[in-house]
Amino acid sequence: EGKAGLIDLEAITVTYESRGRKTQLSIMPRNKEALTKFVRKMKNINKDTIFIFQLTHSGELSHPAFSKRVCVKPLAGFGGELLSEEDIERILDEFVLAAKICHDAGADGVDLKLSHGYLGSQLLRPYNDRKWKYGGSWENRSRFAFELIERVVREVNDPNFIIGSKVSVWEGFPGGCGSAGPDTAVMDLTESIALCKGLEERGAHYILQSAGSPSITLALSQPDRKIPDYAYLHHYFSKVLKENLKPETVVIGSAYSIFRDGKNSFQAVEREKNTFRYWGNKNVNDGYVDMVALGRQSFADPYLPAKLMEGREDEIKWCTACDNCIELLIRQMNVGCCVYNKPYTEALMKVRKEEGLLKEKHT
Repeated sequence: EGKAGLIDLEAITVTYESRGRKTQLSIMPRNKEALTKFVRKMKNINKDTIFIFQLTHSGELSHPAFSKRVCVKPLAGFGGELLSEEDIERILDEFVLAAKICHDAGADGVDLKLSHGYLGSQLLRPYNDRKWKYGGSWENRSRFAFELIERVVREVNDPNFIIGSKVSVWEGFPGGCGSAGPDTAVMDLTESIALCKGLEERGAHYILQSAGSPSITLALSQPDRKIPDYAYLHHYFSKVLKENLKPETVVIGSAYSIFRDGKNSFQAVEREKNTFRYWGNKNVNDGYVDMVALGRQSFADPYLPAKLMEGREDEIKWCTACDNCIELLIRQMNVGCCVYNKPYTEALMKVRKEEGLLKEKHT
C-alpha cells in the first residue's frame, strides 16, 4: 500500500534445525501453500511492487535455547558445533530448494543473504582460515556463495526471476568480511569487490550493499544517534561497488533511516542538506546507487514512498532511531515501531516492568 518499489522480506530461514529466532519464518515444502497465498495477497494489493524473499541460515547466530548453534570456526562469544563439508553441501541443497519454493509461490526473486554475521558471511570471512573445502584461501571461502548462486540460477531456470545478495562490505572487526586478514580489522575491500563481481558474473541482478554484523558491530550496520556518521561509510561502499560492477547490475544502498527529516545528530552540515530525501536523491544522481533501502524507517512509516510521491512529506512519521525495535528483536519478541505503533510500545513496557519486578524481588 505504501508504494515501495521493492520489498525484501528479510531473514527467512531455510532450516528449522539452526535458527536465530524462536518464531522465525521458514521456507520449506510444508508451508509452500501458505507462502503462495501470502504472495498472492501482496500482489493483489500492488502488482507493481517487486517482492522478494531473503534466504538465510543463522550458523553461529543460531539460538542454543531452541536450536543447534553451528559454526565454521569458533568465534569468541559465539562458537557452536563445527560444520563439516557434508553439512555445507546439505545446507546448499536447502537454500536451492527454498529458492525454488519462492519461485513457485510467485515471488519475484530471492536475496541470498551474505551479510550481517549469518552463515553466508561467516564462510566468507578471512577469519575462516580453517583447512577445509570452504576455508583458508579466497577460492575456498567464496565457494559456498558462488556455488549457491550458480545452482539457483540453473535449477530455478527462469531469466525473469530476480536473484541477488545482501552483502556486508566491511564487518568492522578483526577477521571480518572486508578486512585485510584473519587477525586485523584494517579495511581491505579487495575480497568484497571480488565477491560482488563473482556474483554478477554468475547471474546476480543486484547487490544490496550493507556493512557490519549487528551482533558485533551494530552501529555500523544500523547507524544510531550516538554514532550517526557510520552512515557516510555506506555511501562510500555503494560507490565502490558501482565503480566495479556493470551498469545493468543494480546497487541498492542502505543506512538511510538515520537521516530522517534532518532532525539528527550529524555535525558540520546544514539540516536541509542532511535528510533522507537529500542523500537518497544525491547518491542516485551522483551514480553511487540505483536505489535506496529503508529498514527501521519502514517500521515507523511503511507509507513513506507514497507520501513522498504525493507531496505529503509533512505527514511522514520519521524514525527517531530510538532502536526499541532492536530491543524487541533481541528479546525474541515480535518486532515493530514502539514510537508509532502502540501494541509494540505496550509489549515492551510490560516485559521491562516484569523484568524490573523480578530483579527487585531477587534483590
